[in-house]
Amino acid sequence: SSPSITQHAWIKEMKRVSTIWIRSQGSKNFSWQTGFCCLSVSPSNLDKVVKYIANQEEHHGKVTFQDEYRKFLYRHGLEFDEKYVWI
Repeated sequence: SSPSITQHAWIKEMKRVSTIWIRSQGSKNFSWQTGFCCLSVSPSNLDKVVKYIANQEEHHGKVTFQDEYRKFLYRHGLEFDEKYVWI
């Protein structure tokens, strides 16, 4: 079946409604970064991803998100330009 909404439209809406909620919780200066990345997860890896998200704050105290993302891109042979990745 074909998608009923583009990834861009879905992310835009998710950012919009989550920003409203986060600001309603007291974080008045919250904002999302400009870009985004969409990745799929195999059902067999779902538990690993849930655990990763749950421990993300602790994990990124040891390895920065930027370093981890670079490693991911290199590991999968994806070309990128640093000046566009961190907008």
